[in-house]
Amino acid sequence: MTVIKAESAAIVAEVHVETGQKVPEGAVLLATELMKMRHEIRAPHPGIISAVHVKPGDELQGGVPLITLEPAEVAVETAACEEADRPDMAEYAARMALLDDAARAEAVAKRHAQGYRTARENIEDLFDQGSFTEYGALAIAAQRGRRDLDDLQARTQGDGIICGIGTVAGRRVAAMAVDYMVLAGTQGFNHHRKMDRLIEVAGRDQLPIVLFAEGGGGRPNDSDAALIMAGWLNVTSFRHFAAYKGPKIGIVAGYCFAGNAALFGVCDLRIATKNSWIGMGGPAMIEGGGLGTVAPKDIGPSDIQVETGLIDFLTGDEAEAVAAAKQLLTLSKDAPPPENAIRPELRSMVPVNRTRAYDMRHAIDGIVDAGSFQELRRGFGVGMITGFARLHGRAIGIAANNPLHLGGAIDASAGDKGARFLQLCDAWGLPVVTLCGTPGFMVGPEVEKTGQVAHVSRLFLAGAHFSQPLVTLILRKAYGLGAMAMAGGGLDRPHFCCAWPTGEIGAMGLEGAVKLGHRDHLAAISDPQKREAEYQRLVDELYERGKALNAASLLEFDAVIDPAKTRDVLHRALASAGPASPGPRYADAW
Repeated sequence: MTVIKAESAAIVAEVHVETGQKVPEGAVLLATELMKMRHEIRAPHPGIISAVHVKPGDELQGGVPLITLEPAEVAVETAACEEADRPDMAEYAARMALLDDAARAEAVAKRHAQGYRTARENIEDLFDQGSFTEYGALAIAAQRGRRDLDDLQARTQGDGIICGIGTVAGRRVAAMAVDYMVLAGTQGFNHHRKMDRLIEVAGRDQLPIVLFAEGGGGRPNDSDAALIMAGWLNVTSFRHFAAYKGPKIGIVAGYCFAGNAALFGVCDLRIATKNSWIGMGGPAMIEGGGLGTVAPKDIGPSDIQVETGLIDFLTGDEAEAVAAAKQLLTLSKDAPPPENAIRPELRSMVPVNRTRAYDMRHAIDGIVDAGSFQELRRGFGVGMITGFARLHGRAIGIAANNPLHLGGAIDASAGDKGARFLQLCDAWGLPVVTLCGTPGFMVGPEVEKTGQVAHVSRLFLAGAHFSQPLVTLILRKAYGLGAMAMAGGGLDRPHFCCAWPTGEIGAMGLEGAVKLGHRDHLAAISDPQKREAEYQRLVDELYERGKALNAASLLEFDAVIDPAKTRDVLHRALASAGPASPGPRYADAW
């Protein structure tokens, strides 16, 4: 016989059994109430109720007998063990179902017909399967005061943005994907609150953030926020995202205007599809400002934004954009070094004839691990080639002159591009290899109209503050201030500065140096053939003085190397410089 007693003071709320009743183990015998909470008293074993000592409403003290239970075998019916229907779980399931793309079949079909993916499809593609944890999924637009709740739940899922954290190839990554199917991807009150929450959580571990930024900018009709906000000018998402020190990668397909474009603009790396249009003001803002009526596809098309330098990577579609983002996110993971360390083809990369141009991109491909080079901003600042690659499995940055454009001379846009790239590699903790092949900075009256002095000086500033390992290789020309800037400020600046046998250095181009330095001497020679012969003799003399082997013997730089062994030489130089770590500086938007 078992006497079940009250454990503490309480009131009997319900009695579910009577004398003589058979009960299985775990059956609810009665319920008591304490501090507005009900507590079920269950049978500790199967048996027969021999006595019920209380009734509903009785006030209890601890130790008071409640039920006397005689042990007995009791058959348990399966139906009796089934859990009753749960309205709370049914409500939960119905609410969560609204978040799936399947709940918006018409909108999804329209999206696909336009050649785009949904925000959830992009999130699913980005993250390792089953790794994504979503934040704030149940948010809706702050319009409860003027719209039906069921309508908001069915049409403003997540308030137009999906936020969460997962893994990409095992690396923890945060992501924010604007949902264009919700109010054209506009930014609402709760939309910004979700962004701020994710940025704060991601910041604790300095996780990379991937932003899918498609959308029409701010949303002025969130009526619930009208009492606490007037001009929406104290929204903190822009400041928090701009100040975020972890890597930021932006992706755009479709329209990206106003606030969405501002967030895209502060990303460290910006990826866009060919079918993208990006601008600080969309059609409504332009018309509202009295600037006329324009079509959205007339604003910042991708071909224009490639030339302006806004877009780092241009891809065919969102699948390619996500693939590019994944490759960038795995830069921090070392890959096994390839076997072909010696590459004889590099010995003939630079022509013997010093006046013949060569393709620097072919040289890059020959130096880095096969297929690893990811070029940035190819359509902008074409005199400078920048991008990421691997060298013996180690992720590095590459900055190189382009001899096929202005002979490799550095103009304003090339200076901007190179300086910003050094900032980016510093912020991401990547060492940089610079490949020098320049006659110097571009000069001339028309060039100075571009603000050349200020723009190219950015290379010196970025190099002076660069805190990662830096290695410089001179392939052919290394003249004047341009060559110094390519080496971070001077040939003594890199951890290791070397040249191929084809290298040549000088304070300025050899031909110009002879013409300026020997003007009177050459002018005094009346015979044109003798004057040309003397001019060539003086050029050759300067070349002999500045060619790589002689310059290295005078300790202008550290070594002349066999081009075929470039990979090993650069690898050893970077290894001796020690590990890289993220620097304190941020990457400028330009």
